[in-house]
Amino acid sequence: MRVLAALSGGVDSAVAAARAVDAGHEVVGVHMALSRSRQQFRTGSRGCCSIEDAGDARRAADTLGIPFYVWDLSERFEDTVVADFLAEYAAGRTPNPCVRCNEHIKFATLLDKALALGFDAVCTGHYARIVVRDDGTRELHRAADPEKDQSYVLAVMGPERLARALFPLGDVPSKAVTRAEAVARGLSIAAKPDSYDICFVADGDTQGFLRERLGSQPGEIVDSSGEVVGRHDGAYAYTVGQRRGLALGRPAADGRPRYVLSIEPVNNRLVVGPADELEVGGIVGERPVWFGAPPAPGTACAAQVRAHGVPVPVVVSRSHDELSVVLGPGASLRGVAAGQSLVLYDEMRVLGQATVRATMPAAVPA
Repeated sequence: MRVLAALSGGVDSAVAAARAVDAGHEVVGVHMALSRSRQQFRTGSRGCCSIEDAGDARRAADTLGIPFYVWDLSERFEDTVVADFLAEYAAGRTPNPCVRCNEHIKFATLLDKALALGFDAVCTGHYARIVVRDDGTRELHRAADPEKDQSYVLAVMGPERLARALFPLGDVPSKAVTRAEAVARGLSIAAKPDSYDICFVADGDTQGFLRERLGSQPGEIVDSSGEVVGRHDGAYAYTVGQRRGLALGRPAADGRPRYVLSIEPVNNRLVVGPADELEVGGIVGERPVWFGAPPAPGTACAAQVRAHGVPVPVVVSRSHDELSVVLGPGASLRGVAAGQSLVLYDEMRVLGQATVRATMPAAVPA
């Protein structure tokens, strides 16, 4: 099989490509240049897609003895992932850029280009497993290592793109094993730090990035009764459930800390209140993507709303044109924001994904 291996310059993608070679595939490496000013995109373990990363990817390909290319996808990345990030925050929502990158770049632009060039599949260093049933059905499952599992951010890819994907690291028990394998293979990046946070916000200052792109937009911070309790410099810089950085002028009457309960982009206001008002009883998602038939109403499963969040038991109430779930008895979930990715699991298996549109309030105890 002809396989295009996405080489980020990190240890995971390099070991994944090596395993694809070991499996007997004809492997070609490609590094995606995603930044328009790539020399600014890495600060230690922050950021990615720098000139340093491209060089590391090339050296990994040389060690593996595979052809290597650099594809400039910076314009596509800016027009989809970064533009979506800015638009979602401006609309009072909280996007996950890693989900959008997997949707628009790695398993849309990259895969489509690969197929057009005659490749059969794309190989990445994601930690997730593909399980093939006896009838040939391919399922997306959690990785063997729960600490590194990335099935949450991959759920948006859908079954058609899953059919053209390879995740050789899905069965690796820990990142330490991946690094040890890199050492054994003579890969110079074996000890390279993982990249984290938002890759295009290399200094980690998301509020500063948003303020630079969207400008200052002063507005009010109000409590649930509508009383003004503070001011902000841009509602887009906050997310539901946030406590830090509110700089409220005075404490609540009951002395309890206050959190962002909702964001009103039309009025440019933040609504704040106590933590218990963040409890949700259900979630409504839009644009669902399913790996197989949508689960019927009444199906019990688990829902996850953050990349490393704890899944909670839910019951599906609607699953076709939109996805609605209600939390199961005794389940608790706080601070769910519109724009987040809602992923449903049947134990280890991913059922599907949707983008959170709204939440339903938790039932008030009698």
